[in-house]
Amino acid sequence: RFGGMPGIADVGLEQEKALSLLDGIYSTVVVRDILEREKRRGQKQITDPTLLRKIILFLADNIGSSVSIASIEIIGNTLVNEGLLDDGKRKGAPSAHTVQAYVNALLESYFFYEIKRFDIKGKAYLRTLGKYYIVDIGLRNYLLGFRNRDSGHAIENVVYFELLRRGYDVYVGKLYQKEIDFVAQRGSEKIYIQVSDNISGQETFNREVSPLLQIRDAYPKLIIARTKHPKYSHEGIEIYDIADWLLQE
Repeated sequence: RFGGMPGIADVGLEQEKALSLLDGIYSTVVVRDILEREKRRGQKQITDPTLLRKIILFLADNIGSSVSIASIEIIGNTLVNEGLLDDGKRKGAPSAHTVQAYVNALLESYFFYEIKRFDIKGKAYLRTLGKYYIVDIGLRNYLLGFRNRDSGHAIENVVYFELLRRGYDVYVGKLYQKEIDFVAQRGSEKIYIQVSDNISGQETFNREVSPLLQIRDAYPKLIIARTKHPKYSHEGIEIYDIADWLLQE
């Protein structure tokens, strides 16, 4: 709910104090670390705080979803039509190059992380439709409000950063027309992982299991979800409750 920023441990779970802390972190990252840094560099690509905030909100709302620069460009068109961009921008919507510069600045500040897609069968990275994850779920809730939204993607976000913390390189796997949420590699070690909020329904369970069953190598395959059950196996796939998996040594 409030994320894992160190200051949260000091303010506790009091919403007003937690939001005040998150507001300070957000303002520091966006206002100082991005906009002011661009000025110091003498560059003029990241100049509009309105566009920057809209892109941040869009990426925060779409964590774990395939995102293209073209889809983010629509934001720029909307802002131009509504007359909300700075005067210098109203003559036309931001170009793909400009939007990419804003996204790159967010990646450079470690506010968002990009994850590439990898063709498991062809063993090659794909250039299209990466995914983005926000550095802290508390910041996402601060930006978008504490609505009960796509908790599956929020859990995915948590698992992604825990994999990074454990030293894995992580990418999205593509196998034929199906997708593996994460392929995590560390040296010669490799793990295929599906993440879900709730797999109690048979249809959802089958959907999560199906891509893993199609992978023919012998590397471990996991499903991580809110099962509220001890770890169990299904046709060689290990199924973990999210809390148990996070608390592993």
